[in-house]
This record gives sequence, C-alpha cells and structure tokens, in this order.
Amino acid sequence: MKPLESNRGTLLVLLLTLMALLISSCGITASRSNEGYANLDSPGISDTNRTMSISLGKTTLRFAARFLDDDPETQALLRSLDGVRVRIYEVTGDTNRIAANFEHMGDKLGNDGWQPVMLIREEGELVQMFTKSSSDSVLGLTIVSADNDEVVVVNVMGDIQPEHFGDVMVALDVDDAPEVLIAQNSQ
Repeated sequence: MKPLESNRGTLLVLLLTLMALLISSCGITASRSNEGYANLDSPGISDTNRTMSISLGKTTLRFAARFLDDDPETQALLRSLDGVRVRIYEVTGDTNRIAANFEHMGDKLGNDGWQPVMLIREEGELVQMFTKSSSDSVLGLTIVSADNDEVVVVNVMGDIQPEHFGDVMVALDVDDAPEVLIAQNSQ
C-alpha cells in the first residue's frame, strides 16, 4: 500500500494532464491548428489591459446551434464555423503606440496569407477586417476594432460563406455594419 500512496501525487498529475489534453483537442475551444486561426499578439501589453478572452470551438458552437430553432440562418452559420475567439482590451496607455501595433498586426496577418478587405477610419476609431481564403472558400475572418477606450479582436474560423458576412457582423454586434452585397458570377 505504501507504494500506491507515494505515487498518488504522480498519478493525479498524470490524470489531470491527460484530461487537459482530451479537453483541448475535443472542440470545446478554438483550435490553433485551424487554417482560419489568426495568430495575433496583444495590441500593446503596456498600453492595454485584457478584460475578456473567450474561445469557442466546433463542439460548443454546434451545441449552441441546437437552441436556435427559430433562427435557421444563425443556426446554419454556427454549424459552418470551427471556432470563434474574442479578446477585449481596455486602453490604459498611449493610443498612438496601439495604432502602430495595429499596423504590425496587419503586416503579420498579410505575411500569414490574410487579405485586408475593409478599413474604416473615423475620428478616434479604426476597424479593420481581414479574410483568409482558399481557392473556393473563406477559411477565416478577423476583425480588429479600436477606439480611445477599447480594443476588440475577433477571429472567426470555418467555412464562411460571403453571404454570411452580414450575419457575422450582426452576431458580433458591430454597430452600423454595412450591408454586404455579393457579386453574382456571370457566365
């Protein structure tokens, strides 16, 4: 009995490690290995304070879709996604340094195959949208929004159909989201 008791701590650590590995690979959180994952840094460690971070994976999104019987468009959108990550930062420092970090974020995304599709600059506010595409679909959508008080970074992963962009903007509560018009293929 003594050997079992002396190894109890080791067994507990091993069990907890195994459980963590199972949870991290089961789709509860967004997967870093997804092609639509945007690897972004903080908009400025010394100039911001992260107030919220959420990561939802495929399993969680499909579970949520089950409860949207009266909204088939949103249900279909959630089922088509592999993950959603949202980070919110409170601005506590130099907004000019944060703006410079935004330029760095855009360059980093560009180097990783992301394309800028929208840029809105208004007094004291900046919103950028990037997409990552394959030859036949959009694999990821990343929106970075900042004003003098808050920075919001959203990364949506999965098979995002362009006709769902408006639904994504509404679901993410983007104020004054423009209507997205889809060009028709002429053959």
